[in-house]
Amino acid sequence: MTAPTTTTDPRKGGRWIEQWDPEDETFWRERGERIARRNLVFSVLSEHIGFSIWTLWSVMVLFMGPEYGVDPAGKFFLIATATLVGAIARVPYTFAVARFGGRNWTVFSALTLLLPTGAAYAVMEPGTSYTTFLAVAALTGVGGGNFASSMTNINSFFPLRRKGWALGLNAGGGNIGVPVVQLIGLLVIGTAGAAHPRIVLGVYIPLIVAAAVCAALFMDNLGPVRNDTGAAGEALRDRHTWIMSLLYIGTFGSFIGYSFAFGLVLQTQFGRTPLQAASLTFIGPLLGSLVRPVGGRLADRYGGARITLWNFAAMALATGVVVFASVIESLGVFLVGFVALFLLTGVGNGSTYKMIPGIFRAKALDRGMTGEAADAYGRRLSGASMGLIGAVGALGGLAINLAFRQSFQTAGTGTSAFVVFLFFYLGCFGLTWAVYLRRAHAGGPVAAETEPGPSYARV
Repeated sequence: MTAPTTTTDPRKGGRWIEQWDPEDETFWRERGERIARRNLVFSVLSEHIGFSIWTLWSVMVLFMGPEYGVDPAGKFFLIATATLVGAIARVPYTFAVARFGGRNWTVFSALTLLLPTGAAYAVMEPGTSYTTFLAVAALTGVGGGNFASSMTNINSFFPLRRKGWALGLNAGGGNIGVPVVQLIGLLVIGTAGAAHPRIVLGVYIPLIVAAAVCAALFMDNLGPVRNDTGAAGEALRDRHTWIMSLLYIGTFGSFIGYSFAFGLVLQTQFGRTPLQAASLTFIGPLLGSLVRPVGGRLADRYGGARITLWNFAAMALATGVVVFASVIESLGVFLVGFVALFLLTGVGNGSTYKMIPGIFRAKALDRGMTGEAADAYGRRLSGASMGLIGAVGALGGLAINLAFRQSFQTAGTGTSAFVVFLFFYLGCFGLTWAVYLRRAHAGGPVAAETEPGPSYARV
């Protein structure tokens, strides 16, 4: 085969690798794995900071005492606004990688994080209007877009047999940006006090610049990845894109929605102070982020559909514990159930994202494609669908925060919202079974990585 080459094209503004075939085991062993791992490391760094900025307002609202004049419903709406904009941003960010190159877009998207961070630094004080806070919260949504471009980019670097691990590590390292910004908020509140939110923002400005510089120096653009509007259209028409979007609402939508809302729920329902809430808020997102690669690894070994199925059953059970704790007003039981939910969202995030490339490769095999043709089809469609699935999934975070807002407005507690979430997880369990596992358990053929068949149980 022709060895991949790295060239500098001034018209494209960066280093471009013009040939890339990760499914070729010789190439992967001799050169591909080293290059892919290097790009993965610095992709994680940029995505990590993007997640921190996207979830910035889950921390900023903890600093907003009575002097800010914003009630709990208003705070929930601030974080819901950031969630919404981040979800929408994921669609154009997905296709930007093919248009501008993964390295080039990572540099640009990292630098854009300076805008919401600087704006928050300027306005974060009592007396600022709620409209201004809302506009600045919306700006942080650009951090949510970083996930889509990062995942699309890394998906192209790794072979199918390693995608679960690579995508899980990339996303998990990014997700850890959520607890890290919350830990920084805790440190500031515990040392300088709740009157100094600008210290948190000051920490991130040099980190954003460092991430952009590292991406410019150490990442690559893949020439074979080209914007393919036909792939986008095909992904939009494919029912699996929308089925997986719904499942991803249940996993990632839950993770990001709970990450935004956890501190506010503790303050509003259990009367915790900002310091007490901040001391607990980071635990769930941290654990959920750390286990995401585990979910991907389990999916690589046992099949993403199987792991996803039983993960939704466990999520419903954990939500039942949370509902029980909410009714009896037990903070200890509530924390056990809620932390378990975070762990399970992490496992589910890893397993669902592993399913996406497997589903489209299985479709290629069912259509009679083999070898590189099947691999190319899987990469083409999965890359186009990932951003769409990620965007719709992130809207689950918006739904969760709006559900909490409504629940607290009407009942003063989050119990009714959790009941809704429980039934949703049960619905996702049934959907996963019906679409991806039912025929396999009925004795039908199973679509493994090497053989075609109408079932996707091994994806």
